[in-house]
Amino acid sequence: MVGSLSTLPLPVPAPRRPSGPERWIRNWYENELGWATVPGRPVRLVVGRRFDVLDVPAEAGRAALRHLGPASPVAAQGGRMRLLVAAGSAQELPGLLRWLEWDGVDLDLVALGEGALMEAPPPGAGAAAARPPARDRSVSQGAAVWVRPPGPGCEVEASLPTLSALGGTGGSPDLARVVDTVAAQCHRLRLRRVCGRRPDRS
Repeated sequence: MVGSLSTLPLPVPAPRRPSGPERWIRNWYENELGWATVPGRPVRLVVGRRFDVLDVPAEAGRAALRHLGPASPVAAQGGRMRLLVAAGSAQELPGLLRWLEWDGVDLDLVALGEGALMEAPPPGAGAAAARPPARDRSVSQGAAVWVRPPGPGCEVEASLPTLSALGGTGGSPDLARVVDTVAAQCHRLRLRRVCGRRPDRS
């Protein structure tokens, strides 16, 4: 019949699978490390299952590196460092800061735990990759990079800072030392900013 509409349903295309570097990055995290990711761009890691994150100013993060084992993963993005710590540490942070007598002090320290997401640095992208060559469009300026990348395999937990009460092993870095160092550096940075301001003489 002329002018009638077809009642046959239109075929629906299957969802597209990501291609290129994002697919490779996502597969590396999910298959090599066993870390969950969420759909979308950029690739983001699910926090709170295998690890939590302490998000701190880069200067404070650099000071904490001496308390971390060489296999403890650390990422950087912009002027921040993300220290991967044992899952559950984000919940323990307020009590730990109180015990270390840092409660009540305004610190630029954020704990990311269950339900949070972290941008996934490209595998093998260390500090030298922070400024990719102009032709490399797979890593954008300001993208997350690994300062200390996670090692191959799915056993990252043994290298993460933890409290001994949370089931830390003898080889795990001490979360209390890491947090105390980071808190002291955050406080110093804040004092520097405050003392660097000149009072208004109006």
